[in-house]
Amino acid sequence: METMIREEVQALKRIQENLESCILGKTDEIKLLLTAMLAGGHVLLEDVPGTGKTVLIKALAKSIRGQFRRIQCNPDLLPTDITGVSIYHPRDEVFMFRPGPIMTNILLADEINRATTKTQSALLEAMEERHITVDGETHELPKLFLLLATQNPIDFEGTYILPEAQLDRFMMKFSLGYPDEQTEMRMIVSQSIVHPLEALEPVADSEQILSIQQFVKQVHLEEAVAAYLIAITRLTREHPAIFLGASPRATLALVQAAKAYALLNEREFVIPDDIKFLAPYVLGHRILLQAEARMEGATVQSVLQSVFQQVKVPVRWEK
Repeated sequence: METMIREEVQALKRIQENLESCILGKTDEIKLLLTAMLAGGHVLLEDVPGTGKTVLIKALAKSIRGQFRRIQCNPDLLPTDITGVSIYHPRDEVFMFRPGPIMTNILLADEINRATTKTQSALLEAMEERHITVDGETHELPKLFLLLATQNPIDFEGTYILPEAQLDRFMMKFSLGYPDEQTEMRMIVSQSIVHPLEALEPVADSEQILSIQQFVKQVHLEEAVAAYLIAITRLTREHPAIFLGASPRATLALVQAAKAYALLNEREFVIPDDIKFLAPYVLGHRILLQAEARMEGATVQSVLQSVFQQVKVPVRWEK
């Protein structure tokens, strides 16, 4: 098993190198994206325009030879524009299903909060059940399916807030942020002649990713580490500054993300540091603060740090 894991880890390193050649200086964010993919989760990228969100997603699809589709969300978008529609063929006198863009490996829902709540709900079944239902007929999605949605955190005109039920279906939420000065200078130099995305070559395929996802399930989670993880999620439900804590789905998502992150770091077991690193990205968008706490200047990140300080980290003593 160790030899097989090493081979899969090498494939992941090649994918990571591909992404880092397109998006400079964002190693942690790239690891988060790969972690979500290996754990079978979906990602919400909340950031200002022009930070490279679409380039990162396209680079991932190209690196794994995955089919890529993009939906530009707006108030006129209908659920059938995403899922597809049944069309009547007079000659055959039958309805035939014409699949929508959701039938792909990697789906980018750009500015998801500009779609109406009815259209947003069309994604819920796909995100959770991995299939869609059109006119009473169920259609299975590809085995490798990853939804990456973006939203602008500063433009609220003509937007619809994502409901908690939909936010809870995203495994992670994070942002890329602006590059530092040196990275931005490297970006100018590297893209002066040709965009790195154009020269990108596939280094894996979807079948290989599905195989690695099976390895993720075999990563060991020691009982003491599992207890540490559960203590964190349970404390979010009891903390005085938190109105709505992490759900049981969030606990399971954190488990799968921690296993995937461990494998990405060439380990067959989860350590507490994996959980502590991932928790803000997995739990942060699922937590609602009390109004009083917000008025006092508390943020989700500061409250989560308070939670971490209250939970004892398991320590293993060896002679």
